[in-house]
Amino acid sequence: MGATEDLVSTPPPASVGAAHGLPVADVVVLLGADRERGLSEAEAGGRLARLGANVLPRLDRRGPWLRFLLQFHHPLIYVLLAAAVATLALGDVVDAGVILAVVLANAVIGFVQESRAEQALDALMDMVRTETTVVRDGVRRRVPSAELVPGDVVVLDAGDRVPADLRLVEVHELHVDESALTGESDPVVKEAVALPVETALADRANMAYSSSLVGRGAGRGVVVATGADTEIGRIHRLVGEAETLETPLTRTITRFSQLLTVVILLLAALTFGLGLLRGQPAAEMLTAAVALAVGAIPEGLPAVVTITLAIGVARMARRRAVIRRLPAVETLGSTSVICTDKTGTLTANAMTVTTLLVGGRTVEVTGTGYAAAGELRRDGAVVQLGGEPALRECLVAGVLCNDARLTDTGGRRAVVGDPTEAALVVVGEKAGLDPHRLRSELPRVAAIPFDADRRWMATLHRAPDGRVVAYVKGAVERLLAMAATELRADGSTAPVDAAAVHSRADELAGQALRVLAIGTLELPPGTTELTEEALHGRLVLLGLQAMQDPPRPAALTAVAACQRAGIEVKMITGDHAGTARAIARRFGLGEGGDPVVVTGAELADHPAADLPTLVARTAVFARVSPEQKLRLVECLQRQGHVVAMTGDGVNDAPALRRADIGVAMGAGGTEVAKEAADMVLTDDDFASIEAAVEEGRGVFDNLRKFITFMLPTSFGQGLVVLTAVVAATTLPILPVQVLWVNLTTAVALGLVLAFEPLEDGVMRRPPVPATRPLLTGVVVGRIVLVSALMLVGAFGLFRWALAAGEPVEVARTVAVNVFIAVQVAYLLNCRSLERPMWRIGMWRNRWVLAGVGAMLGLQLLFTYAPWMNELFDTAPVAPVWWVWATAIGVAVHLLVEAEKWLRHRGAGRARVVGPGA
Repeated sequence: MGATEDLVSTPPPASVGAAHGLPVADVVVLLGADRERGLSEAEAGGRLARLGANVLPRLDRRGPWLRFLLQFHHPLIYVLLAAAVATLALGDVVDAGVILAVVLANAVIGFVQESRAEQALDALMDMVRTETTVVRDGVRRRVPSAELVPGDVVVLDAGDRVPADLRLVEVHELHVDESALTGESDPVVKEAVALPVETALADRANMAYSSSLVGRGAGRGVVVATGADTEIGRIHRLVGEAETLETPLTRTITRFSQLLTVVILLLAALTFGLGLLRGQPAAEMLTAAVALAVGAIPEGLPAVVTITLAIGVARMARRRAVIRRLPAVETLGSTSVICTDKTGTLTANAMTVTTLLVGGRTVEVTGTGYAAAGELRRDGAVVQLGGEPALRECLVAGVLCNDARLTDTGGRRAVVGDPTEAALVVVGEKAGLDPHRLRSELPRVAAIPFDADRRWMATLHRAPDGRVVAYVKGAVERLLAMAATELRADGSTAPVDAAAVHSRADELAGQALRVLAIGTLELPPGTTELTEEALHGRLVLLGLQAMQDPPRPAALTAVAACQRAGIEVKMITGDHAGTARAIARRFGLGEGGDPVVVTGAELADHPAADLPTLVARTAVFARVSPEQKLRLVECLQRQGHVVAMTGDGVNDAPALRRADIGVAMGAGGTEVAKEAADMVLTDDDFASIEAAVEEGRGVFDNLRKFITFMLPTSFGQGLVVLTAVVAATTLPILPVQVLWVNLTTAVALGLVLAFEPLEDGVMRRPPVPATRPLLTGVVVGRIVLVSALMLVGAFGLFRWALAAGEPVEVARTVAVNVFIAVQVAYLLNCRSLERPMWRIGMWRNRWVLAGVGAMLGLQLLFTYAPWMNELFDTAPVAPVWWVWATAIGVAVHLLVEAEKWLRHRGAGRARVVGPGA
């Protein structure tokens, strides 16, 4: 009887932990499996019913209605809802409807954005929905991967996606690409032997994990975990559990809204109480309190913030950065640390031959990736193969001793096979060789495939003239042991200088280059078989080809720009420490360009109390797990940093979701990473992050400009109402008129500030601290100044109009026009909070003139249109009142510009004299 039937009374476990540390026989017994015949259909069906399908479970989520209602859970929204209730209580249905429409629009936008972000979990679930080859009842058959159960025997071939976590029991030159799961850039050569239990995930050569891809070879494995118990299932849980933080913008506006709420309620209560103490009717005082509250509430803030962020999204899209959550636009401007992946972000994620050593002479290769664009150069001059017989033979050998193929897909070249072998084909193309023609002229007759123990590969080819030649590639030390001679640059041979070759290979390896030796041997005509014995001691060494996953040229410049802008750049990768250190040096990471590198194993052993110090001084973290990436992001956030995290693999998804801004690669990244991120780069280039940070800083500047522009109107109107109550006089402005001023100035005037271009030097200043208040002391002082000037101008002109015998409706219209005139003039001040208007230039933002024109047109309707007079209790005014309103606006503008000039002059003197003066 089979193992399955013997153990039927003891159900096998749902998964086998640390299966990599057990012999195959023990794993098979624990799972009640049979490595030759597999499970029976009956047993597989029973296990499927008991253990469940091989899919990732849906984690508990808040329902759509709850998520929608939570969009209203914000102090500013509470203030707006209170304003709507107050205006409705006064019988003003139209104004209440306008406020509610603004609140509803913001809630809908937030709900849609949050729903898109949660699709990360669905993308993870899709990754195991494939078909796979399984052995059951001794027969191979194709079944949906969802039907796999622990104990199943799965057959793997090149191109397959691994459907579950497998303990390999049989391998034949099996290479698996695990980059999406571990961050390891090179395909992993698999073997079936047991490994120490403490072996890190990326080094478990006897395991094949769900979602990884078979690049070459074949193998068999016993399913040891399915669904939520797999490594990708563990990451699925991390993504679901990772807390999505508020952005600096939402945190700042929350604090600002809480403070504003308290101030508004206190002023409204003060107004109502003072009126009652003075013996005024309660109904009138309630109207006054409501007018003050409505005046102080910035009704247009949510709408304009949303529109400003949307404009930032459009700008970033033009710079190849697609924003998935609106607040992420501003978060970029506050970013203080960028935790970047190496493979595919800083580097091209495409193995590229950069150096050739042939006949004792070095050739440099230009170009990156799998495109054939590039040249071979020696001492700055282009090398032609016509006069380089040894170089040509070395390149031909690399193309023919090769199982990789390159395909064109949508304008991008993709690799079928090993990326290392693809690099050998591409460098041949750069030199002018045609791989298809070479394979046709020198067809393969036999081959010795690559083996992890042998560490070399050989192919046998028949030439058109009848010659039979073998080409060999592999580890330098192995080929040197097989070689008797080496080819000189002129095509002659000489005894191999093993010490010199070793020295040069070590030098190249020290630069984080992967070095392959290339050899050849001519065999007797008619030879059709290739053996190891025929090669040993007779090989002719052709040269060395050194390759790497090269840095993206634009990323080098972008990292330097971020560092100049005060942004720390840290590399967090699943790759080897040596490779990560070499790339980090190229990018100038770490103190003095000599980065401190900490591995995942060292991180795990480090005391938790000392972790903040370690993270602060470390520029590179290598061989880290998904949990450790998440831990590093959280540690940086606890230190007060605003963290951007980049990544492209499944293993990056939890950290992408936890970071203040998650940045995924759009072209080469997994769907999981894209769905977990806040921003997706369409070109996978770190340079686009730098561009997005620049735009984010511009968005933050424009939001501050808008809030600085908007608040004087709110406070000024509130002060006018409060002054009228204290003076026991008629209200100069009614609640309905307050709403008109707030909404029209916010949309027609304030919105144009969202289109302000980037100011000079935006990337030469440090990031805005996450704890910095939205309004600095200087800005608060300016708001108070303008609010006071509005109070004096509007209240003074209102009283003057009444004293001149004008009806109260005319006097109130004059007061409203003062607010509008001051806001038009103050808009020009707010185009820059530091620089004078004449240095900005009127024509840099053409929307300013359009906004001013629209505002004046609306105000003319407000003043002279009969139906507007009826709706807003206004009346036509004489031209003289327009002159006075305009004069007040001009005076405010000149005073603010003078304040800017004096402050700038004082700051300049302080810099010249120095702090010790």
